[in-house]
Amino acid sequence: MAHVLYITAHPHDDAVSYSMAVGKAFIDKYQEVNPDDQVTHLDLYKEDIPHIDVDVFSGWGKLQSGKGFDELSAEEQAKVGRLSQLCEQFIAADKYVFVTPLWNFSFPPILKAYIDSVSVAGKTFKYTPEGPVGLLTSKKALHIQARGGIYSEGPAAAMEMGHRYLQVIMQFYGVPSFDGLFVEGHAAMPDKAKEIKENAIARAKDMAHTF
Repeated sequence: MAHVLYITAHPHDDAVSYSMAVGKAFIDKYQEVNPDDQVTHLDLYKEDIPHIDVDVFSGWGKLQSGKGFDELSAEEQAKVGRLSQLCEQFIAADKYVFVTPLWNFSFPPILKAYIDSVSVAGKTFKYTPEGPVGLLTSKKALHIQARGGIYSEGPAAAMEMGHRYLQVIMQFYGVPSFDGLFVEGHAAMPDKAKEIKENAIARAKDMAHTF
């Protein structure tokens, strides 16, 4: 049995969002094909995702200096403790599905805050004399992303930084398999939006059989 962490970073649901609609089609079909697998939905817009701020840095500093967790302030305990929970949940999963829109050439900032929470030395990667080495070498990941324009080719391709960022991060963690499923062009070609969405949903269902 595999544990899938289904991570969504969109304020809208599947009735409004193209990425969420395709993501739902994928995860529903995945659960149908893999009924024994566990799927945990992490809706980043409904979760407590602390930003790394002065409380986090001071809390980490106290722990590194040898102080106990109970010696941290209430704010430090809440934030540092929650970041630790998120990281442990992430490394315990076997597969990751990220669902995002393309906003301003990247993804919503809440996902960056989440990535910061799980980018922990000794957990998702480690430092060695030869440089950092990823520790998640048995995982696999998929990014489902909706793009109103065309970014898979042409002049805008160089400006897409959301999927590329996740690709770099997954490589940094040592994740050997990372794929992308893109829904693009629906804003640029509104007359084809329905067809674009339906085609993406069909592809999502196909990918669910082999993920």
